[in-house]
Amino acid sequence: MQRKVNGASLPPIRQLLVCGGDARIALDPQSGLNKYACRPYPDASLLAFGSSTASVISPAGFAAAEALRERLSQESGTASRAVIYARELQRIRLELLAAFGLADAGVTLEFATSGTDVHTLVARSVANSTDRPLSVVMVAESETGSGVAAALQVKNAQVWSVPLRLADGMPRPLADLDAEVAGRVERAVRSGARVLLVMVDQSKTGLIAPSADCVVGLHQRHADRLDVLVDACQLRLAPPTLRAYLQRGFMVAVTGSKFLTGPSFSAALLLPEQVAQRLNLRPHEASMTVNFGLLLRWEAALAENRRFNAVPQTVIFDFMQAFAQAITDRLNNDPCFEPLNVHPLARGSGAQGWDQIQTIFPLLLYRADCAGARVPLNRAETQQIYQQLPVDIGEAGLRCQLGQPVACGTRDGIAVSALRLCLGARLISDAFAAKQG
Repeated sequence: MQRKVNGASLPPIRQLLVCGGDARIALDPQSGLNKYACRPYPDASLLAFGSSTASVISPAGFAAAEALRERLSQESGTASRAVIYARELQRIRLELLAAFGLADAGVTLEFATSGTDVHTLVARSVANSTDRPLSVVMVAESETGSGVAAALQVKNAQVWSVPLRLADGMPRPLADLDAEVAGRVERAVRSGARVLLVMVDQSKTGLIAPSADCVVGLHQRHADRLDVLVDACQLRLAPPTLRAYLQRGFMVAVTGSKFLTGPSFSAALLLPEQVAQRLNLRPHEASMTVNFGLLLRWEAALAENRRFNAVPQTVIFDFMQAFAQAITDRLNNDPCFEPLNVHPLARGSGAQGWDQIQTIFPLLLYRADCAGARVPLNRAETQQIYQQLPVDIGEAGLRCQLGQPVACGTRDGIAVSALRLCLGARLISDAFAAKQG
């Protein structure tokens, strides 16, 4: 017999929000922060520009999660944990599908604790669907997520990683990158392998790679031997773009913790109906094992999505364009900064949406040496600044959170990392709400 939920036994909301993940969201006993420098309750004084990595939960998200916890407590005498969890997870699944315009599209949505877990789920499903050896082609792990390459290495799969940036941190020409990806895929197919190609939209520094045209062409030529996973864990996608990927027969990985600014560790995999059937996808552990932390984190992310969807599209466009222009102007005209170039956000779907506007702005930091020359900060110095930005130093300055530094080659013989200033859905929703009064 399943144990029933005892409302009094449910941990406090702050504890539940960091349960059911891994060490990355565990709280440091001294600082009360997780690895991403986030606490499990709102932080109104923090300027949040780090949505490419993580965000502190908002008041709206916290209230939504608290309301769900209260509902779980009230229902404690009516059903088992497993029944209540399955029902609430299905409610969230249906709301997500409806928000993406996929309510009647036959799309399968499986939950997972993290984007890394989604990659493992896909790799295992593809490997189990064939007698052929599995070959995986992905972009550089430094531009996706920690542990992604290892997550894809199932059943002795060969994993090939393609760099996105040159030695100086500039983005590789797309034609060169596409040619390398295509070459890897073609060789793997000729060798008799089943191929999983992982396309990223967007990477840690805001890149789409390989190009949509490259991926579509490869998929059309090798539809019987090639599966495509779009790593859209940043979820910087308008619904028409996401639907276009699924209509092409691609799987799509998303999270609620990047652009949506929900708490870290809430992920999902979307599969076209025919792909889910062919892979004979089994429910992921996150859908089978009671994980109230995952449930509450997704509930908080959905609260952010509802607020964002309530903003008129014209307002979103205008805000994003003004934000991008202001940030670009400052980065280009301040000697302390150097913006790292990002290719135009082209996806070849024909969809026109806000997701064609840049929302991740990678930047290098500079200082003047004793002779007055500009010198880039090294990785250790950049990391130190990143860690100090959210620290309260009294009246001397504002607290700010940026995206974690990403290693981006060398400048003048110095190994450098790029900080990332990001626009997330919450900033737009908050600005709209403030204007409405």
